[in-house]
Amino acid sequence: MDRIGLYVKKDDRALKKADEFERWLSGRGIDVIRKETFPPQYCKNTQPTAKNGAPAGMDCVFVLGGDGTFLSASRWVGDQPIPLIGVKFGEIGFLAETVEEELYPVTEKILNNEFIIEQRSRLHVDVYRNGEEIASEGVLNDVVINKGALARLADIETYINEHFLTIYKSDGLIIATPTGSTAYSLAAGGPVIHPAVQGTIITPICPFTLTNRCMIVPAEDTIKLRLGEKASDIVITFDGQVGLAINDQDVIHIAKSPHPVNIISFPGKNYFDILKAKLRWSGGRF
Repeated sequence: MDRIGLYVKKDDRALKKADEFERWLSGRGIDVIRKETFPPQYCKNTQPTAKNGAPAGMDCVFVLGGDGTFLSASRWVGDQPIPLIGVKFGEIGFLAETVEEELYPVTEKILNNEFIIEQRSRLHVDVYRNGEEIASEGVLNDVVINKGALARLADIETYINEHFLTIYKSDGLIIATPTGSTAYSLAAGGPVIHPAVQGTIITPICPFTLTNRCMIVPAEDTIKLRLGEKASDIVITFDGQVGLAINDQDVIHIAKSPHPVNIISFPGKNYFDILKAKLRWSGGRF
């Protein structure tokens, strides 16, 4: 490897470690491309502003931060197959493969090609207003429709492969990948799904009808959403990174992205051990 990216959370500890790590990599003759996190972006009446994507040709990107930083980095990389590795500097770190204390031993393994690539599916989301595309985003975790604090319950018409499913009357709706199953969807009552399982999760937020529960549809199915008439104070967010105000004139199309996110992992890692540790499940074997 001769060109490595550093994507860094705007945090004193992470920035200090990034300075030290950059010097270490440069001392080994490795070209370093460094980027700091984008602030979350909210758009009321306009399309989200396109950010400058990651330059091509990087061998991998080290993400120094928490899950939010990792999601921001995946957006920076975009559709490029550049692999990412998360280094935990945040609170939860479901997407982190290692921690600050193991950064250098892990880097030695990567430089010696002692790693594997795990592919995580993404969703591609298009938003149309009066037939014109106003947003096009890829998400690793989820796309969320939320009502504002003073808004009434949202009526969200939902179609699967253009076939009408139901109208969710709720505080909102989460469409999540298996990777995103341990994020907002889990907090809203959704299931935990192994990242290797192919499917898309539909989780209503506080549904008015008790029988409107979470469901999982095949990953290849397309989902179409639109708001009921006179909907107001409703926002759609993409991985918690970009928010866009929407109304009843908008149609949202969600499909599996042809561009997965490549994540660096190491042999011997067990997803269920990580899951138990992150969710702080107690108990042992009898």
